[in-house]
Parts: sequence; structure tokens; C-alpha cells
Amino acid sequence: MNAPVTTQDTIADLRRDLADAFRITHSLGWSESVGNHFSAAVSADGNEFLLNAKWQHFATIKPDDLLLLDSRDQDVLDRPDAPDASAWCVHGTLHRKLPDARVILHAHSPYATALACLKDPTVVPIDNNTARFYGRTAYDLSFGGIADAAEEGERIAESMGDKSVLVMGNHGVTIVGETVADAFEDLYFFEKAAQTIILARSSGQPLAVLSDAVAQNTADGWKPYRGMAAKHFAYLRSVHGLG
Repeated sequence: MNAPVTTQDTIADLRRDLADAFRITHSLGWSESVGNHFSAAVSADGNEFLLNAKWQHFATIKPDDLLLLDSRDQDVLDRPDAPDASAWCVHGTLHRKLPDARVILHAHSPYATALACLKDPTVVPIDNNTARFYGRTAYDLSFGGIADAAEEGERIAESMGDKSVLVMGNHGVTIVGETVADAFEDLYFFEKAAQTIILARSSGQPLAVLSDAVAQNTADGWKPYRGMAAKHFAYLRSVHGLG
């Protein structure tokens, strides 16, 4: 389990990171009206976490706009400043049940959503980016509409398990990571991986699927490059005047 965020300075940094992730996501065309949700755990047990306020557009979110919530608070939805019910259902449950899921990004980015709408949305390892997620991807194909019921959150958490990516059938994708930069980098590369799969499948030609051994070797080969995430996130912040 990761160490708790204990200082006001560190929490302030986390607020800035998460707020910038919202704005960058919108700039890439991955936001959706005033929906979708990102969160980040503050406490070691995951119960206390930051979440975007109800129906605030990604492009407008600032660090101080983020709600500080406790997943054990049964009255949170009864308050005037209550979060979106779907966000509370999913993110509150995930943080409570999966304390190692420090940052949780849920989006309906175009290619990830298109992949999730296939009868078989498997992330097939056919190149570097798709193989990045080999052995790291879970699937929840029990779409039942807007996920705002307690049992939906429980099922999603169970489906995610110890994986870092959850393809949500007929819905979108949820990514978890240790830091905002790490999670965002996986969101970025997952969208590229989904794009490759959709384009390759659209050709109508058979896929050149990597062997399990090569796919695993490729996935393992990404690990030494984890530092790319912070560099990439810093660059995206700079070009958008953030940080």
C-alpha cells in the first residue's frame, strides 16, 4: 500500500496535478459535455479522495474546485454540494475497495469507447502500444445504463481487481495509476492502442497477433520507460500554460 498524503503542500500538488489532467484531457478532445470523472486518493486506505464537482466542465476545473470526500460518508449525496451520483458510486467504491488505486481516470475517449462497443473488445497485442497493456487489462461487459447504483460500483471494483485498465463494455475506459502522470500516460497510450485496433480491424484483414511470449516481453519492456509519464505530462502542461 502506498504512503498517505499527509502534508498540505503535497495535497496542493495533487490538486494541481489532477486539475491539469482535466484540462489536458479536454484539449485532446476526450471530454464529454460536463460528465466523466477523475479522482485521486489522499489517505493511505483510499477512503479520502479528491473528485471533480458535479457537472463542471473539464476545461474550467481548478485545484480548489476539487471536492475532498470520504467514501465512508453515507450522507454525501444528501448535501447541497454533493458530487455526481455516478461518480460517487464508481470512484467512491473503487477507492474504498482498492486502496492501491491511487488515481482513477474515467473517460469516453473516442477510440477507447469504440473498442468498448465491439462484441469482443479485447486489447489484442499487435504492436508496442497494444502490447503495453498485455496482462494489465480487465473487462466489464455487464453494461446496465448509468452506473449510479451501489451494486454497479461493487461490480466495477470486482471487475477491475488488480489490473490497471478496465474496458467497460458499451461505455468507455477506466485507468488506475500510482500518480496522476502515470495514470494519464496510460490513458493516452490506451487511446492510441484502441485506435490501432479499430483501424486494423476496419481493414477486414487478419490481425498479425503477437505471441504470448513476445507480448509479455514487450509489456515488460515498457517498465523501464515509466519516467516518460512525468516528462510527457510536464510537456503537456507547458504547452497549455498549466502547472
